Amino acid sequence: MSKRVTPIDLVRARPGAAYTVTFDGRELPALPGQTVAAALWSAGVAAWRTTRGGGEPRGVFCGIGVCFDCLVTVNGRPNQRACLVPVAPGDEIRSQDGTGRSDTGEAR
Repeated sequence: MSKRVTPIDLVRARPGAAYTVTFDGRELPALPGQTVAAALWSAGVAAWRTTRGGGEPRGVFCGIGVCFDCLVTVNGRPNQRACLVPVAPGDEIRSQDGTGRSDTGEAR
């Protein structure tokens, strides 16, 4: 039986060393090149926002920045699309209720 070849094998790509980010105070590993959504998914987090009206859980829906279901607060900036924002070492990621608020409590 031959070894299964993946696209990563074909290009010989290897991610850099993992680093730590926090999500709602919990430390999570992340890899260079991942989006916030990819880091959260990799850590088993599937939902990180609730809807304004009914408080329904949301996470990634479209994955290309069109639907705004994946909004999170990153380093104090609310309403960041997790599917588009690259994660960086030490990022502080927080879940959001509805459309989010800044750290001062003001709606954005």
